[in-house]
Amino acid sequence: MLGRLVNEELKHADPAYVWGDTLPLFRAADLRACNLECVLSDRGRPWSATPKVFHFRSDAKNIETLKRAGVGLVSLANNHVLDYEYDALIEMLGILDRSGIGRAGAGRNRDEARRPAVVECAGIRLAMIACTDNEPEWEATAERPGTFYVPIEPGEERAQDLLRSVAEASRMYDLVMVSLHWGPNWGYRPPAEHIAFGRALVEAGAAVVFGHSPHVFRGIEIYRGRAILYSAGNFIDDYAVDEIERNDESFVFAVDAEGRSVREISLYPTVIRRLQARRAGPGRARAIAAKMEALCRDLGTISRWSMAESCLKIQAPAPAERAA
Repeated sequence: MLGRLVNEELKHADPAYVWGDTLPLFRAADLRACNLECVLSDRGRPWSATPKVFHFRSDAKNIETLKRAGVGLVSLANNHVLDYEYDALIEMLGILDRSGIGRAGAGRNRDEARRPAVVECAGIRLAMIACTDNEPEWEATAERPGTFYVPIEPGEERAQDLLRSVAEASRMYDLVMVSLHWGPNWGYRPPAEHIAFGRALVEAGAAVVFGHSPHVFRGIEIYRGRAILYSAGNFIDDYAVDEIERNDESFVFAVDAEGRSVREISLYPTVIRRLQARRAGPGRARAIAAKMEALCRDLGTISRWSMAESCLKIQAPAPAERAA
């Protein structure tokens, strides 16, 4: 979230300021993706058609912040992409396109909003489909800009449409990621309907389900050799910190995929400090990782702390182990 106080900081700070000391982790990856929880634009006015408390917009020039980290894919399906109405959204679409950053989840109409973003890296073609169950009034239609809105109800027609889209993409591309901005802001454990829906997405062909919206991270499930990240938590923002549900804690999630499956996930603990993402110090990093270990264990996922790399490691079972 690069708006509000983060935007004020970026008026005079270096564009890379918000990434703190995490940039080396980003640069080590073949591809970098994130949920962009604001609109990048100099246009628009605060959304007023329906009640909304918070409006997040970042100056158009702050596209440079994404470029400094080498971000190659952004999900726009969230509850802030239309905070400054349609003009701001449409300006941002052009800014991202001119910068060569793939985008999915919002567009000038429904077809554009539901279209996967496709990139080629490390010799594979990856497709990202992005959708949200937030802000139903922002659903894109044939004539109106908006988001790819999908209720988290497997029997609902739009949910079935998403599953069909995932299945189609899995036949066309090497790896499919589904970015899902879903559910309420709080709670360390995923609702039962999220677990069922995440598994349905994997069964349809998703290799990675990238969940977000909750302000705290949730456990990771390895299901059929694929990864379901139920919530990545908050990485950059200016939000007040809850002392119980620590919304200033998260990770850089490094997913190592092979073929159509996930081989390993490395989780590098981070904290938000002074509007920056910072790698957590040794003691706090271990505490953050221990919390994630317990959440993963509840989902049947075993993880281990790597002292050498200062990260939490999750290894997916080999195919023979999955068959057993």
